[in-house]
Amino acid sequence: MPTPLNHNREPDMTFIENSAKAVASALRPGQLVVLESSTYPGTTNEVVRPILEATGLKAGVDFFLAFSPEREDPGNPKFDTKTIPKIVGGYTPQCLAHAKKLYESALDKVVPVSSMEVAELAKLQENIFRCVNIALVNELKQLCHRMNIDVHEVIDAAATKPFGFMAFYPGPGLGGHCIPIDPYYLTWKAREYDFSTKFIELAGEINSNMPWYVVQRTIEAMSERGQAIKNANVLVMGLAYKKNIDDVRESPSFRVIELLQKHGAKVTYYDPFVPKTHKMRHHDVQLESIDFMPEDLGKVDCAVIVTDHDGVDYGKLVECCKLVVDTRNATKNVKDAGDKIVHA
Repeated sequence: MPTPLNHNREPDMTFIENSAKAVASALRPGQLVVLESSTYPGTTNEVVRPILEATGLKAGVDFFLAFSPEREDPGNPKFDTKTIPKIVGGYTPQCLAHAKKLYESALDKVVPVSSMEVAELAKLQENIFRCVNIALVNELKQLCHRMNIDVHEVIDAAATKPFGFMAFYPGPGLGGHCIPIDPYYLTWKAREYDFSTKFIELAGEINSNMPWYVVQRTIEAMSERGQAIKNANVLVMGLAYKKNIDDVRESPSFRVIELLQKHGAKVTYYDPFVPKTHKMRHHDVQLESIDFMPEDLGKVDCAVIVTDHDGVDYGKLVECCKLVVDTRNATKNVKDAGDKIVHA
């Protein structure tokens, strides 16, 4: 089930609560119930268990309860559900044993932990690790722009160190269901314990502000070339939150589009995986992908690369468009571009 945030960046438990009620309506002795949605530590015990036990059946006695976070990396051919290690935590040792046995029947490796809360927090820690490191490199990118230093060259140089370093790359913000949301689940829960997660909240703030930075760089780049953003034809390259997939959940592309439109730009987009948009929880841009043809690209005053899908001819994009703002370093191999390419 989705676990979104409300407008105050607080957990919305509606989907989990409604699903638990649906399960409770059919719950019978001996069944195993496992929650897999990414959520704050304590959700399974504090939200799901009371709903199920309202039937009169007791967890760990009449039915078994566990939590096992979903792990996936869309578009990554090296891993699938079967080969990704599966973390499992149970309400009781017997609950854990039943859940472990279930997953071991289908998956290569199951990792049991001591409690549901450990399993819940492990998933948040995995995604917060990425969020914080992406925020670090996004902030570094903005500094490098002011210092006239190529941030990608800096990262590639640092990545030659064979120990103690993991390369993360900057972008226009975060997307997908988990990484932009999970940090706020933990910061919300931490307040219950009178604890402020300043570092995590700062990372979330930096990443959330990246679409504004991208649009500001676009406006500056166009202005330097004597082109105003108002009434300009701006092409957003890519709607999906990462390359080579069709998942647009929490994609920064939508915020970039909305901000460009707010400044008066006439916005179109191209994404071979997303032929048209649909109404989302916080966005409704109502657009269809253009054809990637020279006659269409020739009408573009500025193209903003937000998602760097493979298989796109970025050389043709640069050749046909007056200006290309690249947030993903997708044009790194394009030769003889002159001053057409601006990195953001």
